[in-house]
Amino acid sequence: MTGVAEHLPQPLDRAHPLPLWAQLEADLRRRLVAGAFGERFPTDRELVETYEVSRNTAREAVDRLCAEGLLERRRGRGTFLVTPEFEQPTGALYSLFRSIEAAGVSQTSKVLQLEECGDAAAAQRLEVEADAPLVLLSRLRYAGDEPLALDRVWLPAEVARPLLEADFGHTALYDELASRCGVVMVDGWERIRPVLPTAAERSLLEQPVGEAVFTIERLGRTFDRVVEWRVSLIRGDRYAFVADWQARPSGKPAHGLIAARAEPVSTPS
Repeated sequence: MTGVAEHLPQPLDRAHPLPLWAQLEADLRRRLVAGAFGERFPTDRELVETYEVSRNTAREAVDRLCAEGLLERRRGRGTFLVTPEFEQPTGALYSLFRSIEAAGVSQTSKVLQLEECGDAAAAQRLEVEADAPLVLLSRLRYAGDEPLALDRVWLPAEVARPLLEADFGHTALYDELASRCGVVMVDGWERIRPVLPTAAERSLLEQPVGEAVFTIERLGRTFDRVVEWRVSLIRGDRYAFVADWQARPSGKPAHGLIAARAEPVSTPS
């Protein structure tokens, strides 16, 4: 019964010196912490009726919670709880698939392309002949029901052809590489920067106009060759990269920069 009570609205005290909007904000915050709303948050009109306050009071309280990043107003759709973002430490081999699933969220993919093709620019990155056959895997990756990333990866066809038979709806590329091709990634590098997506990319990722995403260029290697060139777009409102750093004993970081841990560079699958 206690859990149910924590979900219920508490009446506001009109004799209290604290403004009504502040009391409402505090009670909504309490209910948010208790998990009262699930994914749907009340409309301003519903708050007006529930708490018997003016529309301006309701809007002020909700706007304060939006400013703190707890809620998000979406034009024409209402107010929503902000989806928790996923954090990924950099500087180590990791799997986007496992990172999302470890957070208790299902990571699925819609395969846009899985085919053998040619691409001179990707071939150069993979250190093969410009006309060498490649395997292209293009996926729209979801965390739960929402798109999270648009992922394009090229691999030399001579090692990756068995992937053409794989079902990438709910699996990690590196798992399939290991089991089907006997290929294990050991190191690589990646470059992360913000960009504005194209109209087509924005539509796939369900991003509003003018909102930037992360673009990640990534090269992955086995012990003796380059086997992966990848370009990914990841929604910045749902994903964050975290870097560890450590000062040198002298108090000065290496080369005038914060020194990262010396580990294999991130290469998510």
